[in-house]
Amino acid sequence: MMAVMETTVEKVKVWFRFVPREGWFPQDTEGLWATKLSDDTASVRNAPFLQDGVAEGDVVRFKTDSDGLNWAVGRVRPSGTCTIRVVPVPTGPLGRSPQAVHQRLSEFGLGGEVFSEDFPMVAFTVLADADFSGIKALLTRGQEEGWWHYEVGCGTSEWWNA
Repeated sequence: MMAVMETTVEKVKVWFRFVPREGWFPQDTEGLWATKLSDDTASVRNAPFLQDGVAEGDVVRFKTDSDGLNWAVGRVRPSGTCTIRVVPVPTGPLGRSPQAVHQRLSEFGLGGEVFSEDFPMVAFTVLADADFSGIKALLTRGQEEGWWHYEVGCGTSEWWNA
């Protein structure tokens, strides 16, 4: 009889500190869900809304404080994914609809999360094998035509060179 090994995936929240941007949200921390890989590393499992320089799938190192909070201290291994944030222009053709933003970008099969109903920013995870040129062209067109504003929260050299 063969023993079956069960693996448990431990989800943890890893917190990031940053300097708040002027005219943006006043928060100086963001917690991201992650899969714990070791005592001090985890793989990020959602797209960041505020933290720059990290994307879903990246492996980060953290230190646990006396309150049990896991604070990121650096990125160990990039995943090759990018984080793109899109905010629809309220007076534009998409209104305040994050669903309309998703629909416009649906041809690229991007996963994304919505910040809140009050502020309909969508944080997209762009996989390493995505059509970077096509995505960039549509993002630029949408910004020029007043659909949305966008920013790259975490880009790879492949993204920047596309």
